[in-house]
Amino acid sequence: MVRTKLSSRLTSRILVFWLLTDAAALCAYVLFSLPAIKAAQTQLARNALWEVIHNVCVPGQSQYGNPAPCLRVDLAGGGKNGFAILQDPRKSNQFLVIPTERIAGIESPALREPGAPNYFASAWQSRTFINDAIHRELPRDDVGMAVNSVEGRTQDQLHIHLTCARVDVVTALHKNEASIGTRWSPFPVSFFGHRYTAMWVPGENLDQNNPFILLAEMPDAASDMSNRTLAIVGLTRADGTKGFVLLSDHVNKKIADEAGGEELLDHTCALASSGSPRTDSRAKD
Repeated sequence: MVRTKLSSRLTSRILVFWLLTDAAALCAYVLFSLPAIKAAQTQLARNALWEVIHNVCVPGQSQYGNPAPCLRVDLAGGGKNGFAILQDPRKSNQFLVIPTERIAGIESPALREPGAPNYFASAWQSRTFINDAIHRELPRDDVGMAVNSVEGRTQDQLHIHLTCARVDVVTALHKNEASIGTRWSPFPVSFFGHRYTAMWVPGENLDQNNPFILLAEMPDAASDMSNRTLAIVGLTRADGTKGFVLLSDHVNKKIADEAGGEELLDHTCALASSGSPRTDSRAKD
């Protein structure tokens, strides 16, 4: 009885809060109402994701201990260093890891400042949400993360896509691991006709390596970050060494390449299917 009353009281407070934040509630409705998504996707304001995080998820967690519609809001390091996790309603096995600080996207210098939060490290630690969604533990080599370029995104709030990696991407990385070194160099396989540059980072996690900083170290990248994308896939080398492959592409309008590293991910999680073959069907040498 007590638990029921508390639950009812919490629900009432959240409903009141939503009614008091009409703009955020509307954004959340459009983002998370499946029937509305297809019709409104191209018309959705580019700050809608930020409105949901800032006006709904964070206050809900801070005031009521309920981050809904987010699955989690981590404010342990303060609002400027915090992040939220949303499950993409259009892609049930995909999750978005989003800073609770206003950061437009990959081009933001704040991502590369000394002591900046390592959002990719937080995203990697949050991969257990994928396990819960697919009802099994996904091998680290099958997990992928990506941030799109300005051209390849629809929202101007940084968000890391977290889900399974594509079968062909994982296959290509393992087949060509010898060509991936600790410095940025062209990856010998293209995906969807897009040529990526790759880099190997050792370690079981990304705590000691901020991928945004590593991307900026690529020649000419720091001054042109908005036109770049960054994708990361876990990789265990043949000798058992654990690490990650960082993959970056650049906008090329001549070939309609919007530099969306999200294309390397698979929200259907075909890799999680029992006995799923790892064929390189979409990769071309």
